[in-house]
Amino acid sequence: MGQLLRVQNFTVSRDGFGAGENQTLERPFGDADPGEMFTWAGATASWPMRTEPGGSRGLDDYLTRDFTRNIGAEIMGRNKFGPQRGPWENLDWRGWWGDEPPFRTPVFVMTHHPRPSFTLSDTTFHFVDDDPAVVLERAKEAAGGKDVRLGGGATTIREFLDADLVDTLHVAVSQRDLGSGVRLWKSPDELLDRYHLDVVPSPSGVTHHLFWRR
Repeated sequence: MGQLLRVQNFTVSRDGFGAGENQTLERPFGDADPGEMFTWAGATASWPMRTEPGGSRGLDDYLTRDFTRNIGAEIMGRNKFGPQRGPWENLDWRGWWGDEPPFRTPVFVMTHHPRPSFTLSDTTFHFVDDDPAVVLERAKEAAGGKDVRLGGGATTIREFLDADLVDTLHVAVSQRDLGSGVRLWKSPDELLDRYHLDVVPSPSGVTHHLFWRR
């Protein structure tokens, strides 16, 4: 199939929101509690930020471990990089991840306000103001033959879905309702005209939705 654009381990609430309202520097997911939303991944043995031995195995662990498999670049929206709006006022602030971002690939940040690229450890951030198809071509070239991960947020994923550019999606649906925020869907059935879907419940309480092109 060649290089794929993949959404992986993207978590939404039961009512389809990927983040809550009122995003700030201290609260990247706004009113949503990431501790509740991402418990399924954080409890696994393969969670990359695990500091103690142990952790669960099984389906959740497999999907967490698969996050980096054959990924050569990532695309994300500006709100995943940071909470700022409009022109960049502080170029010294370089994202939520500190000096060791977890991506370890080129990352293309979609924004209407480009800024110079920079590198932290083995991750290079590029800031691009282009339509999704152009950004995807740049990311594929940078990926060196590997796949490209579409990291989110929900608005950016919808933009690439609407452009019919996404090849596979893994969405973990939690059991919590948010009521408002940044929505990925009202129902996963919205995608069934273009994608096959397997729905797999996990003992952790989330339900994994696995989509691939028809």
